[in-house]
Amino acid sequence: MDLSATDAPRLDGKSIAAATTTVVLWASAFVAIRSAADHFTPGALALGRLAVGSAALLALLVYRREGPLPRAAWPGTAVSGVLWFGLYMVALNWGERQVDAGTAAMLVGIGPVLIALLGGWLLGEGFPRKLLAGMAVSFAGAVVVGVSMSTGGQGSSLLGIALCLGAAVAYAGGVVAQKPALRHGSPLQVTTYGCLIGAVACLPFAGRLVIEVAAAPLSATACVVYLGLFPTALAFTTWAYAVSRTTAGRMGATTYAVPALVVLMSWSLLGETPLPLTLLGGALCLAGVAVSRR
Repeated sequence: MDLSATDAPRLDGKSIAAATTTVVLWASAFVAIRSAADHFTPGALALGRLAVGSAALLALLVYRREGPLPRAAWPGTAVSGVLWFGLYMVALNWGERQVDAGTAAMLVGIGPVLIALLGGWLLGEGFPRKLLAGMAVSFAGAVVVGVSMSTGGQGSSLLGIALCLGAAVAYAGGVVAQKPALRHGSPLQVTTYGCLIGAVACLPFAGRLVIEVAAAPLSATACVVYLGLFPTALAFTTWAYAVSRTTAGRMGATTYAVPALVVLMSWSLLGETPLPLTLLGGALCLAGVAVSRR
C-alpha cells in the first residue's frame, strides 16, 4: 500500500504543539546529558533518568485516574519499553563515550529512516514521496552536522560505532512497536508503563547509581532529575500523543529538527560556537522536516 500525502493523517494544532514540545525537550536532553556525563556512567544515568520519569508519570496516571494499561496494549508497550526506554538510552550514553559527537550524530541519524521503512512495511503506512524526499534532505543535513563536528575518527572505536548503530535500531524498533499499542491505551498509559519497563530493565545499574549520586555534585544530579521530568516524562508523553494521530514515519521525520536545535542550544548555553558547515547542516535538517511535513 502506498499512502499519498493527502491520504496520510494530518496533525491538528494540539498535536503540532505536542510534537514541537517533544523535539525541543529531546534536543535539550543532549545538553543535559553532556553536563551529567562526567559524573554518571551510562547505565546509572539511564536508570536515574527513567526512575525519576517513572515516578512523575505514575503520579500523573493516578491523579488522572486512567487505570492500568489495557491487556491488548501490553505487547507493543513491553517491546517499546525494553528497546526504546531501556536499551536505546544505555547504548547511546555508552556509545557517545566511545566515539566523537559528530560520528554519533551521523550513526544515530539513521533511526528516523529506519522508522519510515519499518512503518511502511510493518504498519502499512506506505512510502509517501514527500516524506522520503524530506527525510533524504534531513539525513544529508545530519551527515553535514556530523562531519563538521567530527574529530576525524580520533577516539572512535568499533565498539562505539556498534553501540550507536544499536541505539538507532533500538530507537526505530521501539517507535514502531509503540504505535499499535496506542490503539488500545492512552498516550499517558503507554508512556508510563513503557518507562517503568525500561527502568526495570536498567535495575542492574542500581548499585552504581547509588554510589554516583552520593559522589556527584548537586548540579549533575539536578541534570538527571531534569532529564527524568522533562525529556522523559513530558516529552515521551507528548510524542505518544502526537504519534497516535499520525504515522510513525512522519513523526520520526520531525526528530531531524533535533540536531539543529542541539547546535543552537550548545551555542547559547555551553558557549560551543558552531562552524558555518554545522549551521548549514542544521538548516538542511529543518528544510527536510518542512518538506516531510507537507
